[in-house]
Amino acid sequence: MSRTSNRADGDIVQDFLSVADLLEEPQLAQLYAYLTREGEATVQDVMDDLDLAQGTAYSYVNRLVDAGVVDVTNDEQPRRYAARQIDLTVTTAAGDREYTITPALIDAVGRRETDADIDTYIDRHGVAGLATALTYAVARGRGEVTHRLMAEDLDISPLAAEMILQALRPVVHEHYDIEEAGAGLDELDIDDTDDA
Repeated sequence: MSRTSNRADGDIVQDFLSVADLLEEPQLAQLYAYLTREGEATVQDVMDDLDLAQGTAYSYVNRLVDAGVVDVTNDEQPRRYAARQIDLTVTTAAGDREYTITPALIDAVGRRETDADIDTYIDRHGVAGLATALTYAVARGRGEVTHRLMAEDLDISPLAAEMILQALRPVVHEHYDIEEAGAGLDELDIDDTDDA
């Protein structure tokens, strides 16, 4: 569902409204992220893995299908569903900022229900602020920035920056090809006779 300039304006507006639902309802975002990770799943899989009641699972899946962000991959019973790739860029009215809505951002919003740090950050800075924090989290995963630099750039406390970066770390490693930096203690060549 990548947006390009050759799309009709009505299609772009509909896609934006569909994605807006995902960003406003963490349960829908969580389901979308689950389908993105799994590739394909049945409603029974959704019920089992996300611990949803049958009616709720069917309702959420149908809403995502109706919104055009999830496809039915076969009509045989049990039906299987797969998430569409989302890559939508939104520019502010002033034209000074761009935000890209990706499966990683939707996944982060979906974790709002289970991660108090993400929930608090969204309450204070909105989804746009979370999108910016996710950009810093990816850069941190690549070793390009620190929490102090993020805090200074965004005018937030270093503690708040570190907390959201830690909360977003699983999202970054789920969606981006970033190798773990540094060696674990078991990988270091330490001689037990060395002085500390």
